[in-house]
Amino acid sequence: MLRELYANSSLGFLSAEICLAWRGVTLIQYWRSFDHLVAYAQSRVSKHLPTWKAFNQSAGNADASVGVWHETYQVAAGHSECIYANMPRYGLAIAGTHEPATGHLRDARSRMQT
Repeated sequence: MLRELYANSSLGFLSAEICLAWRGVTLIQYWRSFDHLVAYAQSRVSKHLPTWKAFNQSAGNADASVGVWHETYQVAAGHSECIYANMPRYGLAIAGTHEPATGHLRDARSRMQT
């Protein structure tokens, strides 16, 4: 699915991060909009539905050693901030603009009101 998403920017997918932890693997995805996410998830021509169906068929009868944790957040424009020092765009900055925190933007309260 990720290959399909990265290959077709019109789907609204922006980027993904894979994180390894003691209890498993986490995949964080960034989308242009909630509507893009839902359209892809429900599309009959994308790889999502057959992959999800196959996962449910194989894990549905498992011994509970495989679980799914799924959360969706919508972040309104102007209601988030990402601060970076000597880093490329990462996390939420992939989905928004990238500006230097100078002048009135040096203060967190001012950045959130911009």
